[in-house]
Amino acid sequence: MIWCVEDDENIREIEVYSLRSTGFEARGFAEGRSFFAALEKEKPDLILLDIMLPEMDGVAILQRLKADKGTADIPVIMATAKGAEHEKVRSLDIGADDYLVKPFGMMEMVSRVKAVLRRCKKDGSDVLLKAGGILLHKEERTVSVDGARIELTFKEFELLRLFLEKPGTAFSREQLFLRVWGDNYVGETRTLDMHIRTLRSKLGKYGGMIETVRGVGYRLEDKA
Repeated sequence: MIWCVEDDENIREIEVYSLRSTGFEARGFAEGRSFFAALEKEKPDLILLDIMLPEMDGVAILQRLKADKGTADIPVIMATAKGAEHEKVRSLDIGADDYLVKPFGMMEMVSRVKAVLRRCKKDGSDVLLKAGGILLHKEERTVSVDGARIELTFKEFELLRLFLEKPGTAFSREQLFLRVWGDNYVGETRTLDMHIRTLRSKLGKYGGMIETVRGVGYRLEDKA
C-alpha cells in the first residue's frame, strides 16, 4: 500500500490512479491530520510526501514519522519544489529515502517507488505467501494450488494476498473494499461477496479456509 500525501486534489488523484494502474494499492491524503489518523489503524509500505502542505508541512510530518519507532522504518519519498535544494538536503538528512522534483512524470514516480521498495526490502521472505496448499508469489503475481497454477482476476488476487499476509485477521467489509477497490468505489455491495465466492471456488478444497465472520466480514484461517 502506497500513501500519497498531497494537498492538490488533481495531482493527488493522478498519483493514486497511476500507482493503482501499475499494480499497487494506493490511497491519498490532503493533509497531515487525516494521514496520522489513518496511520493509527494501519501502516503503508511507502509514503509519497509533499513538502508544501497546509497546517503541518511535509518536513514536520517526516520528522514525526522518524521519531516514532513504530513508523521510523516506513520508506518515504519527498516531493519538493524545483530549486528548493535546502529542502531536499534537509529531508534526506532527517531520513527520507528519495525525492522527486516537481513537476515530475507519473512513470518516473512509479519507477522511484519501485526502486525504493526494492532497496528497503529486508529480505525475500515476504515475496512468497503460503497457507495449506496455496502458494502466492507477490512479485510474479501468480497463485498455485497443490502445485497447479490457477488464474485469478486482479481483485481476487488482491483479496487472497491480504488474507495470506494476515492469516486469522478478520477484515471488515469496509476494510476490504478500501484496500482492494479503493476510496471512491461506487457499486453493488454484493460485489465483494461475489468475488469471495469465485475465489473460494478457484481454491478448490482450500476455499473453505476463507471464513465468513458474521457481522464483520471475512478472514483466512490456516488450520494446518
